[in-house]
Amino acid sequence: MEKKIVKVGDINCGADELFLISGPCVIEEESIMMRTAEKLKEVCERLNLPLIYKSSFQKDNRSSAKYYNGPGLEEGLKLLQKIKEQFGFPILSDIHYPDQAKPAAEVLDIIQIPAYLVMQTTLVTEAAKTGKVVNLKHGQFLAPENMIKPAEKCIEAGNSNVILTERGYTFGYNDLIVDPRAFYHMNQTGFPVVFDITHCIRKYGIPSSDPKGGAREFMPTIARAGVAAGVDGVFIETHPDPTNALCDAASQLSVYALEEFIKPLIELHQIEVSYRSSNPVLA
Repeated sequence: MEKKIVKVGDINCGADELFLISGPCVIEEESIMMRTAEKLKEVCERLNLPLIYKSSFQKDNRSSAKYYNGPGLEEGLKLLQKIKEQFGFPILSDIHYPDQAKPAAEVLDIIQIPAYLVMQTTLVTEAAKTGKVVNLKHGQFLAPENMIKPAEKCIEAGNSNVILTERGYTFGYNDLIVDPRAFYHMNQTGFPVVFDITHCIRKYGIPSSDPKGGAREFMPTIARAGVAAGVDGVFIETHPDPTNALCDAASQLSVYALEEFIKPLIELHQIEVSYRSSNPVLA
C-alpha cells in the first residue's frame, strides 16, 4: 500500500527520512524543559534529524493520585508555546478529554491520543475536527491491525492526517511486549508509523521512580528491531536527569545519551529504505 505523507511543519512524516519525537514525559519546571530543548536542537542539527518536541501537560493515567501529573492545560500550553517560538520545533502533546482539543490545537502541531483512550470515539473525533495531525497510540489491548478503526474515525471526521504509534501489547502481568508483526500490520494501513521505544520498556505496577520500573537494557535491541521492520519515526522520551524525573524516571533516556543511541538507528533506517526501494514486493 502506498504510504501517506503527513506534513508536520517542514517534516514529511512517512517519507524516506527518519524523524524523532522526543522530550520529557511530562512538563516539569521551565529550566528542565529548556535544557532538554537546547540539547535536542544541538543533536538533531548535527545529525540532520527532524524533531518533533513532545511533553505532556497532563498525565491522567498515573498509578497513584499522589503522583505528579503535570501543570495542566493552560500553564502547560504556555510553556510549550514558548519552546515552539524559541526553538522552532513542531509540538506534540496528548489530550485526555474532548474539551481539551480546541485549546490544545491553538498551540500543538500534533494532538496525541493516549493508548488507553484510543477507542474513545468522542475524544478521537474532537481531536480530528481541529484539523491538526492526530497521533493515535496503539492501545495495549488492541490487535495492531485494529488500529485502522480509530484512524477511520478521524477520516470520517474529515481529517486523514493520522500517525500511528506502536508501544507494545499487554502480555501477562505488568509487561508490554513488542511484536514485530505489529509494524507490518500498521504499515499496511498506509499511515506513517512511529515506534515508541521508551514506553514499551516500562514495568507497569512498579513506581516509575523505582529503577525496576523500567528495563532500559532492552532499548537498543528493540529500537533496532523496530527500525529494521520499517517504521517512519521513533519516539524517545528524554530528560536531563532521568533518575529524578517526575514521571517515567525508570524508562526515559538521558538527553545527553541520545546522540550515540540514535546514530545506528539512522544508519539502519537508511539501509531499510534502500531495501524497500529495491524490493518493493517484499517490503
